[in-house]
Amino acid sequence: MSMLTRNLDLFDPIDAAVGERSTPEEQLEVIAGFVRGCVLCGLGRNRRHAVPGEGGARAGLMIVGEGPGENEDLQGRPFVGRAGELLDKILAAAELPRPSVFITNIVKCRAADMVDGKLVNRPPQAPEVNACRPYLVRQVEIIQPLVILCLGAPAARGVIDNNFNITEQRGRWFEGPYGSRLIATFHPAFILRRGGAGAGARELKKLVWEDMKKVMEALAD
Repeated sequence: MSMLTRNLDLFDPIDAAVGERSTPEEQLEVIAGFVRGCVLCGLGRNRRHAVPGEGGARAGLMIVGEGPGENEDLQGRPFVGRAGELLDKILAAAELPRPSVFITNIVKCRAADMVDGKLVNRPPQAPEVNACRPYLVRQVEIIQPLVILCLGAPAARGVIDNNFNITEQRGRWFEGPYGSRLIATFHPAFILRRGGAGAGARELKKLVWEDMKKVMEALAD
């Protein structure tokens, strides 16, 4: 059982609003509207823009990262910084155009603390992930992707299992909702922190590509 489950309330205004829309594109925009106005946790206090996610409403592949960074917060779009550039290269190599996949995060606002007058990124905390999970769950319900690819340990812990070990469990398949398959690999930012072009980074890129080939095979089935 993945983390992408929820209890159905007797009456939920988000579900009611989604139910009034007839297409997946319209339904995703309803979720995005709720995300942009969300104040369920403290992350909204410092955000410039919430980052609901973007991509194909009927995507076979959903990519889930940890959360927006500074560039994403500025633009309101996921994966637009250096890590996003590397993700774009990975998708291009896999012949998966970015608009054909749906890209989002386990939290939709930047997790950051003020340090010496400047916001510094930090990992999202469990209450923040839990507050944001219903948006991700609804996005999965609407899109019903064949594969959900988690980038990095925090994303995998928010989607697959809260005890997920990225070193030991990356590249393995797990059962997801609506017949989807879940898999995790290293986050592009982790590769960049290893130097991008050094020996350590080359090994990481090799492992990520092995995982991507599994994704490609699953999508082609």
